[in-house]
Amino acid sequence: MIQILSGIQNTTAALQAEQTRLDVISQNIANVNTTRGIDGKPYQRQVVVFENALQQAMNSDNSNALPTLRVARIETDKRDPIQIYDPGHPDADARGMVSMPNINIHEEMADLISASRTFEANLAVVKNSRSMAMQTLAMGRH
Repeated sequence: MIQILSGIQNTTAALQAEQTRLDVISQNIANVNTTRGIDGKPYQRQVVVFENALQQAMNSDNSNALPTLRVARIETDKRDPIQIYDPGHPDADARGMVSMPNINIHEEMADLISASRTFEANLAVVKNSRSMAMQTLAMGRH
């Protein structure tokens, strides 16, 4: 029973990490046309960087700790903004060029599908673990 619970804890950590990834991807998609942010510059794509806690487990004294997935940080994509010629745009420079966010909507949609499927798979693990735990408890009553 302890192994089932520790498995659920790891899966819960993965669910939280994927939820963060889904939130960041959604933010990127929502800002695909944001040419001027608070800092006056175009929005820059954000990327979630995961850390496998296997590194943490190897560095800790607890050799029985199972590795978990967690968000290490959210980074700003270093790619330059995309330059588009649109002289009528309010953010156009003297040459008529507008700096657009460095977001590829197709890349974001592929990431969104991947994160969504990973989230669903982890959710299925939680549901199956719960079902197994309930069946184990039912066996103990007979």
